Amino acid sequence: MEKEWEKRFAELFARYDARQIWMFTSFLDLAAQDALMRSLPSLPRVPYTLYGGADGCERVMLRLGSAEECGYEQPFPIACIQIRPASLRFAEHLTHRDVLGALMSLGFERELLGDIIVREKSSYLFCIERIAQFVTDSLTQIRHTDVRCSVLEQLPQGELFHLQRMVVQLASVRIDALIAHVFKLSRTQAQTLITAGRVFVNGRVCLDHGYTPKADEVLSVRGHGRMRYIGVESMSKKGKSNTAVALYI
Repeated sequence: MEKEWEKRFAELFARYDARQIWMFTSFLDLAAQDALMRSLPSLPRVPYTLYGGADGCERVMLRLGSAEECGYEQPFPIACIQIRPASLRFAEHLTHRDVLGALMSLGFERELLGDIIVREKSSYLFCIERIAQFVTDSLTQIRHTDVRCSVLEQLPQGELFHLQRMVVQLASVRIDALIAHVFKLSRTQAQTLITAGRVFVNGRVCLDHGYTPKADEVLSVRGHGRMRYIGVESMSKKGKSNTAVALYI
């Protein structure tokens, strides 16, 4: 799959370099983002932007172009859909997996869908703009809960991404130790995830067990979650580092 993405990026960058008109991909997962970053040194130098619909999105779309080169502005073709229970009284507790499963059962390809943010009373879905109306018309039930969907004109304030501050004590500020403490894993389990290519730093796969995170880097662990690294705030009396992170919840 990585080679397929590399080929797609090479073709896309070459087309933009020849024509200089705005170009977009579908949503890229972390593996595709890693393939992009690895490919960049061999690709034509063209302006590009990554965005998922809101700051903090993990799945992002690649846009090639700039207003200076293309002659006009072109926003990302991303829509945000709010998904609400038809009746709060009879609503089940829905998870990310429930929402994604309902969408996939309707035949939507994953690359057309961006992040799904589940909150207590509403869920929010980012998707490619051209399928937004079809999603709102088709998605009427998740598990046994009837739902209503609407395309938002503006993003809700303060509802999308919640960050929970956490401080862990580490003998050594290494990514394997950090992952183990934050996600309640053994050091061996954390190292296995890293070796398997399931840990990403700012969209790049990290295979180094001893990597030291830098301030504001986003660490994503497939199947477990993600966090923003803040840094070492102080030292304990026993010489351990009091290390702060912001956990996406």
